[in-house]
Amino acid sequence: MNTTTANDTSELLRFATAGSVDDGKSTLIGRLLFDSKQIFEDQLEALERSSDLTGDGRINLANLTDGLRAEREQGITIDVAYRYFATPHRKFIVADAPGHVQYTRNMVTGASTANLMIVLVDARQGIIQQTRRHAYIAALLRIPHLVLCVNKMDLVGYSEKVFSRISTEFTAFATRLDIRDIAFIPVSALNGDNIVEPSTHMPWHKGPPLLRHLEEVYIASDRNLTDARFPVQYIIRPYSDEHHDFRGYAGQLAGGVFRVGDPVVALPSGRASRITGIHTFDGPREVAYAPMSVTLLLADDVDISRGDLLVRPDNLPTLGQDLEADLCWMSERPLQLNGKYALKHATRNTRAIVRLLRHRMNIDTLEPEAAPTLALNDIGRVRLTTLAPLAYDSYRRNRQTGGFILVDEATNETVAAGLIVDPPQVAPQAASDGGYAI
Repeated sequence: MNTTTANDTSELLRFATAGSVDDGKSTLIGRLLFDSKQIFEDQLEALERSSDLTGDGRINLANLTDGLRAEREQGITIDVAYRYFATPHRKFIVADAPGHVQYTRNMVTGASTANLMIVLVDARQGIIQQTRRHAYIAALLRIPHLVLCVNKMDLVGYSEKVFSRISTEFTAFATRLDIRDIAFIPVSALNGDNIVEPSTHMPWHKGPPLLRHLEEVYIASDRNLTDARFPVQYIIRPYSDEHHDFRGYAGQLAGGVFRVGDPVVALPSGRASRITGIHTFDGPREVAYAPMSVTLLLADDVDISRGDLLVRPDNLPTLGQDLEADLCWMSERPLQLNGKYALKHATRNTRAIVRLLRHRMNIDTLEPEAAPTLALNDIGRVRLTTLAPLAYDSYRRNRQTGGFILVDEATNETVAAGLIVDPPQVAPQAASDGGYAI
């Protein structure tokens, strides 16, 4: 393996792959790792020893991510496979997500934290229903960058005409989605064309190969550094007489910037205090920003618990028990209206009742349609009521404080991923006594 690695200050890009069955997602990731020399020698030896060689004797690079025996036997990706690699320019975590419609729920899981999604299209088939489904999910999950890789260009004679037709068709569809950055790259994952190095077979393509695009795509503005949000995950209490006065609140910033001296409000209680210290693994700091993991020290011994949200009093989220949300249904058991579910939002756990199903989304037409319930892989808008108040933002504004999951308490199965939509236009304000008023 190449010993050149990115330094500690390199940006981390999380990206996911999507596409229909046999579009070549796993092969593309395998080729990306292989050609960029990110494969350990023992991995390469294992691939060479395996019986999964293609007819012409080439290594099956898909096996680098299709680790389950069932995946290799069926030739499809079932679960999400995560791989880490780095170049001198950037660090990467890639989620190779399933393409079969049966495993759309796994694809949602893999893409939920991504900065970028690669959607593969078979050059022979063009845009199909799964292409539209995955692009819509990318837009729904607020993934800011999308790359449409038209794969298997070698099977259409590296035709510029085919690539242009597919790009034009997808562009027309994407105008109905809210994706701000779309790139188009013609590739052959099997042969390595336009994966790491520019393809000599497609000199008409003037853009960068895939790896260079991943290294150069601008992601610094993707994070919400405006709305300061700190979900409290753990309370660090005094552990010796020497540290009897130490009480810290540990967690990961979900948005914005906190500085020593900043006033803060704990929600949902509304209790106010001020930051007196910021501790990290590397020592104290004056400033912390998302997505850093830190421990905050406050001036007052206020009652704060796991699940509370620390915010600045001049920038408050919505506090309430009634939510409008889009649900990606992940269970084979359909949605039960007025059924009770456990709801996990950031670090807070509560219970919720789905009061109303407003509509189900038709993926082909991108139009809402009436439906009695949501079945596996359906996406629909609902209204929920929670047992305890939640401090939240819309998912459009903050993916961490705007997302949640629903869990069936009887089976402990995660049944849905929820994306909170914009709340009613009634701005909450801080009360004069430091509390919180709606």
